Amino acid sequence: MLLAYPFRVLVPRRALETATSAAVALLLFAGALDLVPTPVVIALAAGAGATLAGVRLSRLAVSRRVDSSPRRAGVLLDAAVVTAGLTAVALPLAAGGHTVTVLVGTLVVAALAGAGLCRLPGRTRPSAGVRLRGLVESSGPAVGLALAGWLLLPRAGLPVPLRLVAALALGGLGMAALTAFAGPRRRTGTAVCRGGVLLTLGGLVLLATLPSAPSGRVTLLAVPPLVLGMLLVAVGAVDAADAGDGEPAEPIGSAWPRSVLPAAVLLLATAVHLAAGRAPDRTSVLLALTAVPPLVLRELLRAGDAPTSARPAAHRRPAGSPVRHRHEVPPRWLGHLPPADPAHDRRDPADPATAHGTGSAWPAEEDAGWSALNRRPVPAGGGAPGDRAALLDALAAIGDVPAPSGALLLVDLHVTDGISPTVGEDVLAEAVHRVRAVIAADDLVTGCTGAGFAVVTAAGPVLAYALGTRLLAALAPPYPMAGTEVRVQTSIGLAEVSGDRPADVLRQAELARRRAVQLGRDRVEWYDAFLEEQLVRRLDLERELPGAVARGELDLVYQPVVDLADGQPVGAEALLRWRSPVLGTVLPVELLPVAEDLDLVGELEWWVLDRACRQLSDWSVGVRELWMAVNVTTRELTTPDFVQRTAAVLAAYGVPPERLVVEVSEPRVAGDLPTVVARLAGLRSLGVRTALDDFRAEHASLAQLRRLPIDLLKVGPEVVGARPDGQPPLIDVVVNVGERLGVEIVAEELESSTQVEVARRGGCRYGQGFALARPATAERVEAYFEEFPTASR
Repeated sequence: MLLAYPFRVLVPRRALETATSAAVALLLFAGALDLVPTPVVIALAAGAGATLAGVRLSRLAVSRRVDSSPRRAGVLLDAAVVTAGLTAVALPLAAGGHTVTVLVGTLVVAALAGAGLCRLPGRTRPSAGVRLRGLVESSGPAVGLALAGWLLLPRAGLPVPLRLVAALALGGLGMAALTAFAGPRRRTGTAVCRGGVLLTLGGLVLLATLPSAPSGRVTLLAVPPLVLGMLLVAVGAVDAADAGDGEPAEPIGSAWPRSVLPAAVLLLATAVHLAAGRAPDRTSVLLALTAVPPLVLRELLRAGDAPTSARPAAHRRPAGSPVRHRHEVPPRWLGHLPPADPAHDRRDPADPATAHGTGSAWPAEEDAGWSALNRRPVPAGGGAPGDRAALLDALAAIGDVPAPSGALLLVDLHVTDGISPTVGEDVLAEAVHRVRAVIAADDLVTGCTGAGFAVVTAAGPVLAYALGTRLLAALAPPYPMAGTEVRVQTSIGLAEVSGDRPADVLRQAELARRRAVQLGRDRVEWYDAFLEEQLVRRLDLERELPGAVARGELDLVYQPVVDLADGQPVGAEALLRWRSPVLGTVLPVELLPVAEDLDLVGELEWWVLDRACRQLSDWSVGVRELWMAVNVTTRELTTPDFVQRTAAVLAAYGVPPERLVVEVSEPRVAGDLPTVVARLAGLRSLGVRTALDDFRAEHASLAQLRRLPIDLLKVGPEVVGARPDGQPPLIDVVVNVGERLGVEIVAEELESSTQVEVARRGGCRYGQGFALARPATAERVEAYFEEFPTASR
């Protein structure tokens, strides 16, 4: 749950922070029982939190492993937490002027912390529109929290203006903290640090207002956010500096905490207020009314999203930039197809109003085997009748009934083998014939994409999904055509008709169809909002990735590889990062599938090899015998000139071949094993070392291993650790096979000291993972290497 998230940040990894939190909890318990005076509890708790956080941040400020910007952030944040601690410790000494003292300290802390946060890595700056949207979304809940603060803050001895300012400050800080801990980047160090700053400021605001309450014990409520906030500032800053290459954001933020928690707090405050016999005052009513305009504006913005979202993400590009890649063609509605001659196609591909045909929402994938279907009309005898107008009319008819229930299924047909136009027409006609045999009599089949059609049914969503599975089964058997059999893969996107505009339903079904294509076809995908987030992100990646190399947006970080016997570094693996100014830092797990679809993997991998060898040459002076590993796909490895080009890159930078390790993923080598073996042997003949990554230790993998000329075998924690069935770890088998074949074992993805020890005892010679060293920039990794003067160089 959200309230436990800050504690999950501290407990698993920070023993001192956990111990400090426990000690503070005991102090609070003693103070609540009047065993320890309240000022003493505040001073001890704040002093302990500030001391520990200050030590962590001081180490960050002088660390040689981080860049200058995180070090400057450490200095500023260190000053901020020390100021917060001193403000709380000095509170008993400021008799009569405690409010002014704390407020001045709060302003100083805010200035120092704000400057420090701006210098942390991984910080993103969204567009003005996104920031405005976020402000509107947060204003209503923030006012609700402010109203709760107004109702709960003590009245006696607290001037009304100060009480109102404190309530508004607590509302704004509380909502900002919720956004930090529940937003898309909530798991990054920068977000944790920002949330800690906001909690610290909230605790100081409480200190400024609560001491004037009649009961001194009420002031203890300021201690938990103050101490926890200071600890999270240090933890988040250190994590952000360690992960300086940027951590990936979640696809979407967690929306419910930002909506539910403020409402729950307000309801609780209202109940306490009424239980005390107090009636709502004028300020309470005004605050409640103030929350209404942001809520109305938020709903208006959401209502305006529907027509806006119908525009394809592919159209949101700078003027004059390319609008299509090799997989994109304009959708053409069957029965209204343009002529095949491009000279007759007068649409401007740079004009979003015409580039995709009449009213089209999303581009459709084209395959060479279906180009004939995209250029010729459907035969009148068996084709799908109608066009987009008929489809929208059918959707509108379903949506106009009092309780609309129905669904749209977009059916995409795909064949990899080339076929003639005549055969393509016959295949499509036969597909429509099969569909008519499955659907109900009142269901509509109409033209849709250039290589498919649409089915509109009045059945509910569950029955529509069942219909989709029956359509898959009906369209799967081969199509006997002109003495041969044509095999077709089918992708179906399903969207529910529930009162939405017909164009929106069509867009949603097209998004679901695209998802079915991306997941490998021969499946039915159901639209949901999260799916749309993913696909829009995918389209943004497809739009921005071409040209990223030329624009200088790619970067490398390096993760050290360590000898598990003595802890000395022996090498590093080069890891690709895309620093997109639009999308932020994109990691390979998200980047490479898009690059494969755009046929850009070769360009990226040769850039990585060139940059890694250049860095290896720069390291030659001080860290001589450490090796560098780079990852290549089997598709690039099997190109005829891969060995020659690799030799040329090594020669260009004067890098000894034995210092380069070329890694290839084991699950992909089976597709072209003879060629992979030949290329790996060619690399070894140069002196380049080879590695097999992602080894699964299955029977087929072990048999395949004997054929591969490799020097290193990389295994994950699932191979190193104990198996669920109680059998001995697979690492024993892998190590035995490796010893017989002369292959050294590298245990990767080690994230705890326990995993490191298990890998060492299991016989792994090398280790790699966060428990040993995080990926970092070249300068930070070089500083890390310099800490091991006796390392093999």
